[in-house]
Amino acid sequence: MTERPPPAIEAEGLRKTYGQVTVLDGIDLRVERGSVFSLLGPNGAGKTTTVRILSTLTTADAGRARVAGYDVAAERSRVRRAISLTGQFTAVDEKQTGEENLRMMARLTGLSRAHARRRAAELLERFGLGDAARRQAGTYSGGMRRRLDLAAGLVGEPEVVFLDEPTSGLDPRSRQELWQVVRDLSTRGATVFLTTQYLEEADRLADRIALVDGGRIVADGTAAELKARVAGHRLDIVLGDAAAYRRLESRAVHRAPDTLTLGLPTDGSAAQVRALLDEIDPQRQDVVRFSLHTATLDDVFLTLTRTTSAKEPVHV
Repeated sequence: MTERPPPAIEAEGLRKTYGQVTVLDGIDLRVERGSVFSLLGPNGAGKTTTVRILSTLTTADAGRARVAGYDVAAERSRVRRAISLTGQFTAVDEKQTGEENLRMMARLTGLSRAHARRRAAELLERFGLGDAARRQAGTYSGGMRRRLDLAAGLVGEPEVVFLDEPTSGLDPRSRQELWQVVRDLSTRGATVFLTTQYLEEADRLADRIALVDGGRIVADGTAAELKARVAGHRLDIVLGDAAAYRRLESRAVHRAPDTLTLGLPTDGSAAQVRALLDEIDPQRQDVVRFSLHTATLDDVFLTLTRTTSAKEPVHV
């Protein structure tokens, strides 16, 4: 019987404190090889610190982690040879052409001049930058610079690719282009560790998602599992006045005060929807209209980051 390979990333009990601020408070992670994993959370939740520890840029105060089979503390050089990291801001030389940027990175990884030239040409075509290969990177659009930055990180064909909020600040078209790059990476066998604040991004790309809040993992699972954990569906109700809105606001997983709309969790069955409407509006005076929707990651995010800070993590 073939032995199952170890996960691409595994971490247990990661803790990190800066001064009096606890950034990570016991993070546990497991990412299977060849998958796309998303670490989702609000600003300051600990996403970037987690990436910095796993990519050996900083050390944890406590806990252990292995990436590509290597210990991030004891085998840092081996980890670094097995990974690439694309941060929130592009790190390309804008005075050099796209081709020169990639050839430089290839030479730094130890490739010969001829091999570096071939590798640069291959990546430029793969990332849709062939026509702009001899233009200075400073003339590229934001999406093109981001693709060039990612291409530079793939010169050495890493096993694990860390993408720390890679689409931050990109327009919708550029974001879609980068999403396709992530899909292609996974198809080619790389493991992608993606941090993001964009719920749609995690929903579309990730095989598995962990939601971090206050330095702790508060939920993990597939997008479908997380949605089912909060509610299979959401009943959106439009209230007749602000008083009714305020009365019911604490029960909602979705809020739109401008339109006096609240989203309430439900299993989607006719019986439960009728019972819920009777419960919240027994006089049938407050609810103007309603509609039923499938729950979204927005609902998961708003519910779990609001209610689980003092609870045990939810694993599904």
